[in-house]
Amino acid sequence: MTTVARAIRTVLEADVPRDKVMRARHVARHWRLGRLAHEFDVPMPVRPARPAAPALLPPAQMPARRRAGSLAGRIAMLHAFAHIEFSAIDLAFDMAGRFGADMPRDFIDDWLSVGADEAMHFMLLERRLHHFGSHYGALPAHDGLWESAAETSADVLARLAIVPMVLEARGLDVSPATIDRLAAMGDAKSAAILTRIYTDEIRHVGFGSKWFQHIADSQGLVPNLHWQSLVKRHFRGALKPPFNDSARMNAGLTRDYYAALAR
Repeated sequence: MTTVARAIRTVLEADVPRDKVMRARHVARHWRLGRLAHEFDVPMPVRPARPAAPALLPPAQMPARRRAGSLAGRIAMLHAFAHIEFSAIDLAFDMAGRFGADMPRDFIDDWLSVGADEAMHFMLLERRLHHFGSHYGALPAHDGLWESAAETSADVLARLAIVPMVLEARGLDVSPATIDRLAAMGDAKSAAILTRIYTDEIRHVGFGSKWFQHIADSQGLVPNLHWQSLVKRHFRGALKPPFNDSARMNAGLTRDYYAALAR
């Protein structure tokens, strides 16, 4: 029986997308079935392995968005979502592997299940790209998600504040309009994929909110005020309305966290 930390490392060290997906699903399943020892005996890599493509560019160097109604624009949109979901596999497994040693077992349960979800989301999007004659890696992408992970690698509360409670929560804000746009184009299959992702992401943001509040309470901190201080310190962008308040509320992320920082 190998340890959960060593198993998680195999996911982070995979540099072929389908290999990473299969390892993610394998590790999550074996943990759920009790086949991994609850030990953290190896450190996590500084950054996860990446495939040769897509090329990772600074956000300012990313190509201009293509017309949303065109096939090229739809492919670019789906590719961007695929890159987010691919990066989210590593974010979830790094959360469990980097911080799990000091957390209850439920923390590992939650984040490995998130990682398995992200792997499934990626494959749904990859298959849809293939349907349109494209594939993941055909277009450039940016590395902003992992930059946020690196920025918060020393503090579990900072990681929870920025990744699920800012970045993933932003997905809850923008996804409904994207889903409606795809449906209006007659692309019901792509809309259904993004609807599935949106539904799962409410649960993922909920794990972030739950664990942030639990840890903050255990340390005698005021959760919403500490969250605001961490966002000011670690997040380079702005929290921009409109917010999907109902989806955020369903995820336990109430307005007393983010409204004061909205620009």
